[in-house]
Amino acid sequence: MNPGKQRNHVIDVARALSVIVVVVFHTLLYRIRVVDGEVTLIPWAAPSWLYPLTWVLMIMPLFFVAGGFANALTVDRMHRQGTGLGHYLAGRGHRLVGPLSVFVTFCALVSTAAAWLGWLGPATELSRQLMQLLWFITVYLVIVAAAPVLVRLHDAFGVWPMIALAMVAAAVDAWSFQAGRPEIRNLNMIVVWPLVHQFGIAYQRGWWRAGARWAAPAAIALGTAGVLLLVFVAGYPPTSVGFADIPFANLQPPTLAMASLALAQCGLLALVERSGWLARLSPKAERLIGILNAVMVSVYLWHIPCIAVAGVGLLLLSALAPALAPILLSPPLLAISALAVVAAVVPLLGRLELRMIPPLGPSQDTAGAIMAYGTLVLGTLLVWQYGTVLHPTRVGSSLGVILIWLGSWLMGHAADRTQAAHRTGRNPFRVRDEGDERT
Repeated sequence: MNPGKQRNHVIDVARALSVIVVVVFHTLLYRIRVVDGEVTLIPWAAPSWLYPLTWVLMIMPLFFVAGGFANALTVDRMHRQGTGLGHYLAGRGHRLVGPLSVFVTFCALVSTAAAWLGWLGPATELSRQLMQLLWFITVYLVIVAAAPVLVRLHDAFGVWPMIALAMVAAAVDAWSFQAGRPEIRNLNMIVVWPLVHQFGIAYQRGWWRAGARWAAPAAIALGTAGVLLLVFVAGYPPTSVGFADIPFANLQPPTLAMASLALAQCGLLALVERSGWLARLSPKAERLIGILNAVMVSVYLWHIPCIAVAGVGLLLLSALAPALAPILLSPPLLAISALAVVAAVVPLLGRLELRMIPPLGPSQDTAGAIMAYGTLVLGTLLVWQYGTVLHPTRVGSSLGVILIWLGSWLMGHAADRTQAAHRTGRNPFRVRDEGDERT
């Protein structure tokens, strides 16, 4: 086993399956009902016997574990090749420019048109709700920027940064629960997810998947015990995600239980890798997994609109065949339809997104890359909080959209300094070829 190998099928498969589970899971959160010709979305109050299943299907920690794994490899390569921070930030940031800018621009055009046509309030609220998806992109961008420091901390101190972060997360949870203020747990966005990211770095370094064979089962046992103790002894919410009757759960904002779950998942990944089950895949399987990983961000960003399109299509069909409405509007059929829409739409969008990804040239503008990256982070944060409406009365959303556009433009120049130096009216977002790597 080689802990430093560049491609890890277990991580790739976990990441690909994770994004599929996200799509399916979100189709289960609401029920579509038609009563007297009026369409209603009813938040699902899951029965208590399904609570354990929410933990089994909670795969968001795997995104950050996979991110830690990938970022550790990238930082190692940066040190090995002698490249600097500019190359690192441009390399990690330029891949998000395409998916993020296309998605935000589309949503801005739709929401802004609705706002100026007289639906300012609904357009603002709907775009703000949709942009809640960007919490993941915002947090991940921040963690990526901090990854060189996080990798160095792990290599220097091992488990101790994890213990420190876990103690801080526990303190934030205790403060939040005692004060009865769930919003305090927003602080854990920059504590729990970096902790899970550290698990990914440790996994890449060989923890659990190399060395003693008891390490992986121990991680599973310790992580599972942590979740059980936090839920049944410490009084944490019983589900990983919120439902109609459980508005505040363990995911958003995250609790220490998410980190415990991530530890168990790392152990499970290690068991799969040690088994050799995914060591050798067929060329077709590798290609499929590679495609799913390449479009992961696109699927994540567009899956809610795709679910909406699938839901509208099923509603139209149910109007034509009322007797089949219970079947057509059932969650399983909605999930299948949503996945079909995703499979049809994302490849088409991917072509446009690929053309928007700026080339990563032989040299980068370090100051420009830092400025571009920081601008993208700030813009994404504002859009996450305020939506995408461009309107004089919506300063937060307007500024956020503009900053994402500006950050994308700056990243195009910073990512390839040699071309930027003699570029004359050239589109900075044109890619070199169709084989450019994507996030």
